[in-house]
Amino acid sequence: MDTLHIKGAPNYYQCRNGLLYDLFDLLQQHQFNQLLVIHGDQSWAKVKTYFADPALPCQFIAYNGECSHHEVERIAKLTKSETTAVIGIGGGKILDIAKACGDRLTLPTILIPTLASNCAPWTPLSVFYDQNGNFQEYIIFNSSTYMLLVDPNVILDSPRAYLRAGIGDTIAKWYEADVLTRELPEKPVSLDIALYAAKLCRDVLIDEGEVALAAIDQQSYNHSFLRSIETIIMAGGMVGGFGDHYGRVSGAHSIHNGLTHLAETHDTLHGDKVAYGVLVQLAIEKRLDEVEKILPFYQRLQLPTSLHDIGVTEITEEKVDLLSKGATKPKESIHFMNVSDPNVVREAVFQLEEFIRNNERNLNGV
Repeated sequence: MDTLHIKGAPNYYQCRNGLLYDLFDLLQQHQFNQLLVIHGDQSWAKVKTYFADPALPCQFIAYNGECSHHEVERIAKLTKSETTAVIGIGGGKILDIAKACGDRLTLPTILIPTLASNCAPWTPLSVFYDQNGNFQEYIIFNSSTYMLLVDPNVILDSPRAYLRAGIGDTIAKWYEADVLTRELPEKPVSLDIALYAAKLCRDVLIDEGEVALAAIDQQSYNHSFLRSIETIIMAGGMVGGFGDHYGRVSGAHSIHNGLTHLAETHDTLHGDKVAYGVLVQLAIEKRLDEVEKILPFYQRLQLPTSLHDIGVTEITEEKVDLLSKGATKPKESIHFMNVSDPNVVREAVFQLEEFIRNNERNLNGV
């Protein structure tokens, strides 16, 4: 078996309600002074009260909407020379920019997620897109995030759709890791840890995800909400952190990347596209029995089960070909499944569409 490179966790992690009231005490304890704070408009609105009278000098830069190499260079050039740490505040793309800027500037990175939409707060990598939102590549950094600070009250105030997308993205951890490790004759302990975390991702979110979403609907904190956001952020990140390339991505994320080449899907959240990708991956594996098994869960949470659900209202051969070719580009993770032929993806997409249509007919008694 090839060598695994383990980056299991951030250097420092804390998750508790009211944590951000102690933000500057924590930063001073870790001997930071001048800070670069990268944020978005909505994320800044959530946390600006914690920066109303900062105990440390801060430089604030708003991001431009995509995690791109151009954006990282733009921010790096604006950064003051005396900066000692980079803080990222927001969702996955902002946190990915912060990690990339920290790596580019050789500065420690501090992440404050305002959403639980994926495991970006935990993982030592950034996903890059071009200026039009098309997937380009992901880069794994040599160092893990220095500090991750999660305040559940901040995430409770986020839109429901983002938590649902986070559940969809994190369910994929099990299916993508399972297909890559199922036939391994022996596994190191680190991979056992990764697979345990992946199974936790599936089981906790299937059992408690619906109750967690109710917490946002009712704006009332509950234990399932806490377990779900930590599962998305921490357990989700541990799968790749301890499993390396056996635990990061495979079929479902390649389908996501293929979907980014369809303009109609650009407004669909990352996790929703990945959740759909899980079903296509299972169709590629000839495991429609598993699709049938998890379909009620998808339907309860209104996760996408068809191209129509992610914005492709007119399904054509050309669009599915574009998706399939994008999903099987060189270096795409679907190759880890020994899938390189776009026709395999194409066939699975149409097979899934037919399966979902038949399921709906059966439910409607047609």
